[in-house]
Amino acid sequence: MSQSTHTAQTGGPIIDVRTIPPAQRHPLIFQTFESLQPGEAFALVNDHDPKPLYYQFSYERGGEFTWEYLEQGPAVWRVRIGKAT
Repeated sequence: MSQSTHTAQTGGPIIDVRTIPPAQRHPLIFQTFESLQPGEAFALVNDHDPKPLYYQFSYERGGEFTWEYLEQGPAVWRVRIGKAT
């Protein structure tokens, strides 16, 4: 379903949603977020800017997450999403 490897850059799993059906993406991302301990993070890989996801996180988890772009297109977008401490 998703790639789950650890990297030095994120210290956590990598969730590559490019091959996951769109309806399954956000549930997988939020499930992964919920499994994190405070201070932990994962990397999201996508083929477009996941800005709508950022807005959903802000609405549903305001103040509980961190968001850091690692790569900003044009073909690949990588974002480090973490659980705030």
